Amino acid sequence: MINRLVLCVKRLIRFLEIKQGILIHYQGDKRWYAAKASNNYERRGISYIMADDEPKSLGRCSVFTYGVGHMLNDITAACWYTYLLLYLTDIGLSPSNAATVTLTGQFADAFMTIIAGELIDRFGHLKLWHGMGCLLVAVSFTSLFGGCLPCKILGSDSPIVQTAGYCISAVIFCSGWSCTQISHMSMVNGVTLNPTSRVACVSCRNAFTMIASLILYAIALFIFNKKTSSSQVEIKNQYQFMAYMSIFIGAVFVIIFQLGTKEPSLKQESDGKRAAASWRYWLKKVPYYQVLSIYVLTRVVTNVSQTFLAVYVINDLRMSPSSKALVPAIIYLTSFITSVLLQELKWSGERLKAFFSAGGLLWLFCGTSVIFLPINMNAFMYVLSVLIGIANALMMVTAIGMESELVDKDLDGSAFVYGSLGFIDKVLCGVFLYFLESYERKDPVACDPAYPCFSVTRFSLGFIPGISSLIGVIIAFFIRSHTSHPKTSTEPLLA
Repeated sequence: MINRLVLCVKRLIRFLEIKQGILIHYQGDKRWYAAKASNNYERRGISYIMADDEPKSLGRCSVFTYGVGHMLNDITAACWYTYLLLYLTDIGLSPSNAATVTLTGQFADAFMTIIAGELIDRFGHLKLWHGMGCLLVAVSFTSLFGGCLPCKILGSDSPIVQTAGYCISAVIFCSGWSCTQISHMSMVNGVTLNPTSRVACVSCRNAFTMIASLILYAIALFIFNKKTSSSQVEIKNQYQFMAYMSIFIGAVFVIIFQLGTKEPSLKQESDGKRAAASWRYWLKKVPYYQVLSIYVLTRVVTNVSQTFLAVYVINDLRMSPSSKALVPAIIYLTSFITSVLLQELKWSGERLKAFFSAGGLLWLFCGTSVIFLPINMNAFMYVLSVLIGIANALMMVTAIGMESELVDKDLDGSAFVYGSLGFIDKVLCGVFLYFLESYERKDPVACDPAYPCFSVTRFSLGFIPGISSLIGVIIAFFIRSHTSHPKTSTEPLLA
């Protein structure tokens, strides 16, 4: 009799809470309540962020402060990929030892990506992980390009000690880089649940990636245009100055990000620990594998094309030496402009697929043109540079947008998604680049200027990105979107 009375009282309380619009969900002894003063849903003992029916869009200031949070990573990564091998060989390391340093860093980056994702999901505090990663990047980057710190400590400059010292710096640098990357990417879903604002944040980040690369090349142009001796001391001084300038510029934007971006409130257990979803939850979802394939293929397109572009314009098209700087600059500028324009659009799942497909088909056209472009038409490469820049921006922004749409409201475990995709991306791209570079010729092959001639570089720049983008478009066609209609922004994202 007493139990029935208690049950009736509970049902009465539940009825009154529903009528008042407070109770959201009821299951057993667990209740979800809506906080009237915010868009958060609050469960007793646990705080949980969920999307309301009409999540508000972010303002342009919030989009900007989030977008600049990856600048330190971007400017140091551009320096790493462009100049590390050249720097190590210039100061006396053999090509094999220099390759060992880069390979060690690549694998450390890949494995730390998945480890960082698991740790971030388990303990949260995304801004703290971001700050720690930036600190590791800054400290280790000065050791990479500022001289071998273990060599100074041990008082030895033998090849073994130098290689080991630079490998240690590379591992620390790539580990910090991964922590910053995963925490920054995971943060976008906690910052906003509005699909248009999410893509705006990703697009803004992509735009500042282009800016970071252009800043680095401007610094390098200023440094390397100076007439200096070819001694190792002068070479180290040049790269050390470039490293310090890169860190200083990147640190300024890190401070802007840390001060301007709020820490996302994610799900927590009653003891204060994060309630991370099991990785099995994601591995059972078919869309996870679809988005994984699209993101990895997009990274293959951008990384492979960036690696072989300079060699292609010099060896295969016989263009002037300045073209190896001018052609990438055109690509970065057009990508930047495209990324800015993408922030002004309203986004949905269907639009993400449509714009990704447009970028993929555009890259397919560019890849085909690269394969069949003869030497006597090498000026057409400048037109292709514009199209490649547009295609890169369309594919990268929408691919990361699909990641955030996949995570959607499942904020717990979001770092695992970004981390696992980054791990597979880095391992697969590393294997691709190692395999293709092992067959690349240093000297240009003899070729009739009126007809295209086959080379590994031409194949790598044209066929690999072209076929990868085509496969990505096919996979995107079968993805089912969560949102079918664009969300209207309440204020402009950029002005």
